[in-house]
Amino acid sequence: MVHKVLFWGGFGVGVRLWQLGIEMRPLFNRESLWVYPVFAGIGGSFGYWLMGVEQRQWRVLADRRDALLEKRARRKEREEAAAQEA
Repeated sequence: MVHKVLFWGGFGVGVRLWQLGIEMRPLFNRESLWVYPVFAGIGGSFGYWLMGVEQRQWRVLADRRDALLEKRARRKEREEAAAQEA
C-alpha cells in the first residue's frame, strides 16, 4: 500500500517538472527548490487518501459478497427442504 503514496508523491514532483517545462523555466532553480517537497507532499497525501478509499471499497465489496453467499446458502437450504417435503 505504501507504493501508492510513493507513486502519487512522484506524480506530484512530475507535475512540478511538467509545469516548469511548459513555462520554459529552469528545473532546479535554487529559489524554487522548496516547492518540490510541497508538490510531493500534496501528491503523497492524495495517494494516502486514495488508499483509504480503496480499503473502504474492498470492505464494502467483501461484506456484500458475504451477504450474497449467506443468502444463497439459505435459499439452497429452503429449496432442499421443500424438495424433501414433496
